[in-house]
Amino acid sequence: MLAADPGASIANIAAEAGVDRRTVYRRFASREDLLAAIHSARLAAIENAIEDARLREAPVAVALHRYVENIIAVNRTWPVDLARMLADDGVRARRDASVREVDAFLQRAEEEGLLRPGPPQGWAGALLPQLMHLASRQMPDLSPAQAADVVVDTLLRGLGAS
Repeated sequence: MLAADPGASIANIAAEAGVDRRTVYRRFASREDLLAAIHSARLAAIENAIEDARLREAPVAVALHRYVENIIAVNRTWPVDLARMLADDGVRARRDASVREVDAFLQRAEEEGLLRPGPPQGWAGALLPQLMHLASRQMPDLSPAQAADVVVDTLLRGLGAS
């Protein structure tokens, strides 16, 4: 509901969840607390997706596909934008740590020859989230694995070594 209407009220959220708004307020003191909990859950899911992909130790092609598949699943489960929460230093630090982990992986992918050198520094790191977002939203009929196939193929044909 918040993905479709970021301004949704607690009353509307409660009604959509099938509970009384007092039930929501018993758990969350304010709308901001509810949003913080949602964003924290999304960040935790992203961190778990990165960990599960084993970006540092799995073969690069395997890790790339696993990461993309996991993030597409996260995007579909938690379709809220983190941009509003980045003013919070803790949230921003967690997000930045995840970005650094993925950037290091993409550097590894280039060093191991999966991605060709040449595009501007950071281009793959900027492009990959956009591709995953597009697949998450525009291809809802594809499973996360199928959508990951499309994203990885697009990334590698555009940035691939051959």
